Amino acid sequence: MSVKGRGGVGVGEMGSRNVVVSRNLALLLCFSSFFAGILFTNRIRTEPERTNLESEACDQKLKVGNHISNYSLGQISSTQNDISTLNSKISSIEMKLAAAKAEQQSLSSADAASGNLKRKYFMVIGINTAFSSRKRRDSIRATWMPQGEERKKLEEKGIVIRFVIGHSSTAGGILDKAIEAEEMMHGDFLRLEHVEGYLELSAKTKTYFRTAVALWDADFYIKVDDDVHVNLATLGTILAGHKKKPRVYVGCMKSGPVLSKKGVRYYEPEYWKFGEAGNKYFRHATGQLYAISKDLATYISVNQHILHKYVNEDVSLGSWFIGLDVEHVDDKRLCCGTPPDCEWKAHLGSTCAVSFDWKCSGICRSVERMMEVHKTCGEDVNALEHASF
Repeated sequence: MSVKGRGGVGVGEMGSRNVVVSRNLALLLCFSSFFAGILFTNRIRTEPERTNLESEACDQKLKVGNHISNYSLGQISSTQNDISTLNSKISSIEMKLAAAKAEQQSLSSADAASGNLKRKYFMVIGINTAFSSRKRRDSIRATWMPQGEERKKLEEKGIVIRFVIGHSSTAGGILDKAIEAEEMMHGDFLRLEHVEGYLELSAKTKTYFRTAVALWDADFYIKVDDDVHVNLATLGTILAGHKKKPRVYVGCMKSGPVLSKKGVRYYEPEYWKFGEAGNKYFRHATGQLYAISKDLATYISVNQHILHKYVNEDVSLGSWFIGLDVEHVDDKRLCCGTPPDCEWKAHLGSTCAVSFDWKCSGICRSVERMMEVHKTCGEDVNALEHASF
């Protein structure tokens, strides 16, 4: 028996419909759960992979970053070192340029103050001297080197004379102060940027010619020792005869033995360069006095850093002209002996320009004997005044 409700639908039919709905709902939920599970599982599986990839990417970036960082730090360090080295070199160059500029300004000021600017001189005579040679200098001042107004007149005539000396190893010490005091008194020094020392005579010679060429424009530049007597007019007359010649090297030429034994005077440490034992030097002017023309003095000035220095400065000078087209003038009036040698030569009409004793390489006991040699072998007192160069 079936029971029908209001609307004509029975209770049994309603139960059957509810069961169908419940089954459909259950199926829907099952499918929904299945798909949700699949999605959830894929998400779980995808997240670690993504995380791993991101981690690997980060590691790679970190490695690259560290490599770049290390490379950059190395490059920066290297660049900083290069910059530091470059700055040091620039500072050194700037200091040298400043020193050269100051020296040039000093020389220009000295030229302008003394009237040397663009003035032509005949000869510049540098008397090589030492700190211990005050009495020698005074003996020359009292004889053949004019003083005061006479020296000024001599410069107007084109002849410059200066005692040449550098500095002591202790700059500003008692030795330098003594020379400064002497300079204040006489005003007849040429100070060189050179540290004094007997074994440094070759270097001093180069510095002298460089400085003299920069200060005075002259036909001849002369170096003479401070224990030698000089007749200036006779010397000027000899040089005047070679004035128009280029590259002239004037002196009393010699060719002495190369001494290879240690301890002897004039020992030559580089004796092996001159061949077999007992050989002689190439011909060169004796060191008591020699003169060179302006172009040779300029050559020394320009090439001073590459000119070899032998222990003996006269040998060094002669070596600098080997291979050059230089005229060697050998004049024995530039190496006369002291009385009676220079005396009888003067009586014969051949006045000596330079007198000294060979055995002493200068006038023996020059401080005591310079006046004697001057009175006996000196030229006429008016010779220099009447001389024309």
